[in-house]
Amino acid sequence: MLDILAIVSPIYIILFLGYATTRAGLFGKGELLTFGKFVIKLALPALVFNAIAQRHIADIIVPGYLLAYTAGALAMLGGAYAVGRKAAGLSHQQALLHAMGMCSSNSSFIGYPILLLALPSVATTSLALNVVVENVVMLPLLLVLLETSVKQAGADQRGWRRALTATLRQLARNPLVVALLAGLAVSLLELPLPSPLGRSITMFAQTSGALAVFVIGGTLVGLPMRGVALKVAPIALGKLVMHPLAVALAVASLPLVGMAPLAPELRNAAILMAAMPMMSIYPILALPYGFADRGAAALVLATVGSFATLSALLWLLGSLA
Repeated sequence: MLDILAIVSPIYIILFLGYATTRAGLFGKGELLTFGKFVIKLALPALVFNAIAQRHIADIIVPGYLLAYTAGALAMLGGAYAVGRKAAGLSHQQALLHAMGMCSSNSSFIGYPILLLALPSVATTSLALNVVVENVVMLPLLLVLLETSVKQAGADQRGWRRALTATLRQLARNPLVVALLAGLAVSLLELPLPSPLGRSITMFAQTSGALAVFVIGGTLVGLPMRGVALKVAPIALGKLVMHPLAVALAVASLPLVGMAPLAPELRNAAILMAAMPMMSIYPILALPYGFADRGAAALVLATVGSFATLSALLWLLGSLA
C-alpha cells in the first residue's frame, strides 16, 4: 500500500498546491490559463513528438491498444447515453452531456504524470495512443453529436455538416495532432534529429508533467459544487469505475476478435488511462448547452474521488500481477 501511495501522492500533492496557491491569490486564473496554454501548445506536443519520433513505428502503433481503448470508450458512451435516456429520463442532449463526462479521460494532464510514476516504460507510448483515440475519434464524434442535438427547425442537416467541418479544421490545428503526425513522419523516415534540436524538444517535454497537474489544481478553485454534487455523482462514478471496467473488458476480448493480447504493462496502462477523471475542458464544452455548472461540479468530484479509485485500481492491478 505504501508503494501505491508513493505513486499517487506526489500527483495529488502537486494538485493541492495548485489549488492552494491559486486560492491564496499567488496565481490568478489568467496566469493559470497561460500555464495551461504552454502545456497544451508546447510541452505536451514536444512530449508526444519525442514519444513517437524516438521509437520505431512498430513500437508505437499498437493496433490492439487502439482497438480496445476505442471500443471501451464507445461502449461507455453508448451505455451511459442509454442509461441516461431509459433509466434517468434525460433528454437526448442531457444524456449526451452526461455520457461525454464518462467516456473521455484527462490523459495528458493527469494520466501521463501518473503513468510516468506507475508504468514509466510505457507512459509516453500510452499517451501517444490516447492522443489518437481521444483527439481523432472521441472528441470529434462528441462535438458532432452535441451540435446535432440542438433543435433548430430545418437546421439539423446543416448542423451535422457545420459541426463536422469545424471539428476537422480544429483537429488540423491541434498542436497534439500536429506533433503526432510530425513524430510519425520522423519515425517512418528514420530521420535523425540534430542534437541541439532534440535536446531542446526534450527540455520542453520535461516541463509537462508537474505543470499540467498544477494547472488542474488551480482551475478547481471557484468551481461550483453547492447543490449539485449529488446530481453529478453518477457522472463521476461512471467515469472513475465504469469506464475503466469497459476498457478492461475490451482488452480482455481482443483474442476473441483474432488479435494478440496486450503486453501486461500496456494492458494496465490502457485501464489506468480510462480510470482518470474526465478531460479538463468538459465544463467548457458543456457551456453552450447550459451544462457548465454541472460539468464543473462533476470535474471536481471526479478529480477528488480519483485519489481513492486510482489507489484501489493500482492495488488491484498489482495483486493480479
